[in-house]
Amino acid sequence: MVKSATPKDIEVEWQFDALDLRPAERWFGALSTERMVETQTLNAPDMVLSAVIAVAKPAERLVDTYFDTADWRIGRSGHVLRVRNRAGRGEVTLKGLAQSDAGLRRRLEVTEPLPAGGVGALGVNGPVGWRLRALAGKRPLQPILEVRTRRRPFDLGVSGETVAEAALDETTIVVGSVNQPVRLQRVEVEVVPAWVQRFEAFVDVLRRECGLQPAALSKFEAGLLAAGLRVPPPPELGPVAFDSNPSVGEVAFAVLRRNFAAVLAHETGTRLGEDVEELHDMRVGTRRTRAALALFENALPVRARHVRTELGWLAGALGAVRDLDVQLGRVDEWMRDVPETDRAALADLAVLLGREREEARRNLLACLDSARYERLVAGFTTMLRQGPSRRSATARAPAGTVMPDLIEALHRSATKAARRARRSGDAADFHRTRIRLKRLRYALEFVSEIYQRRTAKYLRHVVKLQDGLGLMQDARVAAARLHDLATARGSTLSPTTVFVMGGMTERYRMESERLAHEVPGLLHELGGSEWRKLTSLMERRRLELGAQYRWPSPSPAPPAFRPASTQGPVPGPPPDPAPGAPAADPPAPPAAEPLLERHVGGPPSPAVWATEPVAAPDPAAPAPAPAPANPGPGRPDEHLYPSSNGEGPHGDSR
Repeated sequence: MVKSATPKDIEVEWQFDALDLRPAERWFGALSTERMVETQTLNAPDMVLSAVIAVAKPAERLVDTYFDTADWRIGRSGHVLRVRNRAGRGEVTLKGLAQSDAGLRRRLEVTEPLPAGGVGALGVNGPVGWRLRALAGKRPLQPILEVRTRRRPFDLGVSGETVAEAALDETTIVVGSVNQPVRLQRVEVEVVPAWVQRFEAFVDVLRRECGLQPAALSKFEAGLLAAGLRVPPPPELGPVAFDSNPSVGEVAFAVLRRNFAAVLAHETGTRLGEDVEELHDMRVGTRRTRAALALFENALPVRARHVRTELGWLAGALGAVRDLDVQLGRVDEWMRDVPETDRAALADLAVLLGREREEARRNLLACLDSARYERLVAGFTTMLRQGPSRRSATARAPAGTVMPDLIEALHRSATKAARRARRSGDAADFHRTRIRLKRLRYALEFVSEIYQRRTAKYLRHVVKLQDGLGLMQDARVAAARLHDLATARGSTLSPTTVFVMGGMTERYRMESERLAHEVPGLLHELGGSEWRKLTSLMERRRLELGAQYRWPSPSPAPPAFRPASTQGPVPGPPPDPAPGAPAADPPAPPAAEPLLERHVGGPPSPAVWATEPVAAPDPAAPAPAPAPANPGPGRPDEHLYPSSNGEGPHGDSR
């Protein structure tokens, strides 16, 4: 069972570098007797703290070994794994790699005894074991650094209560068998979190009087620097910004890079599972990335389709856990509202849902630890680094001219689904509307910078409607899950729990019906005044670009001609009359004959975007030669229909 970090699991510590530890040793020695320290408390400024008493403890020698996987799984997650031996006792600690703020660090620190089999024998039930399993999976651990320290500790007490610990450390970092070791002298003050602000003035006096400087690096970071090692940073995906007139390819890749970076950034929090919002944010990032892959499909390489499929597999594993997180949250809310007699039944239900969540989390961790996920990350990262294809006409087209049509198509799709849902009232139709609204919302958010973020007002309407539809879908999913749990064969639920679950299912059903009556009133806003303003804005932007770039014009109408006759005059304009002759009557219309039409020069050419500014035509320049009627062997028009992704011509479909 995953547990969240408690305040006791957070280490708050000042770290200072010292040229000489003797001044600090004398300073703490002077605190071994009663004295008043002019430091005011945060909640009572007029009240002076009692004397801070420093109690010296026996000196000790520490041997620390830091471990990681071969691919730096722990370091890349922002943590370090340390095995410490002191006086024949071993312990293993997982710590966060927090940045220093004037020497102060706040970070996770959890510890458990080292098993006889070493760090690799850690179980999954301890505070370090389950976190290590989530971060590193089953990958073997290997030693990275060895750090040896001679420590002189002091307990710092206030009014008989120990609220902090100071340590004077002389540290040696072993750097291989040939190089000289690195030596550090540090003063560290670890304080109970509730006393941090009240100890700030105390620590400031210590720093000034003992000539200390804030430590920029932890001992682990200093050791990596000395050994020439480096935790790999997050992958560099490429530019995530574009100018005021980007191409479709530039927008597509910038959007994909932003959202896939968010997926990777929330992977660590998702693995640990201590904050449900981390998983939610990773799932949203996955959804947005898939939406962008679908929206810009014609401007992307063909392999982007496979990436979208693989992201769907990942989204399924994330969604299974997220649905249970939402339902457990609702159960917690109801436990506060129901009578005391029903809380035990709800508690049984929460335990059952918790077991299902643990199973879903195991599947999710197996997904994140799999070679399939590694291939997805590596392949998509490579694609994003390469950027848009220069051979793709679609990718080179200005986004301001292409996006209005894409957005209007998404709007038509969402409006059509909304009308159907309003007529039928069916939950499945409302869910379909929600999905299409989400695609419209994401598309507008992707291109908001092109329109100076003036899409916000209409987006508020879309988000409001999407949220209502989302609550309706959550209620529907939750009711179905409760029904399945209550009617499952071999269920061990008590009759009381099943009865309470029936009541909860009814509440979900009523909530879904209430939303089904409220949501249709919001659907009319899809095509309201804000949408008309937005379409007007997009069209103005398209026209502005049209003044600078030449766009494809419609193909001219094909000429008509009459077959040549073996008798009679050749059809053509009448001859000019002789000077002074009376004007002739207009000729009678010819007899009706069938007209034959053909396209001259092959089929009409498709739209090809020209991204260069329009040059003034040269009247003296000769007219361009017409295209040959037959372009060559093979498919006659194959050269006229290049692939939209620049990877060769399409097949028969266009």
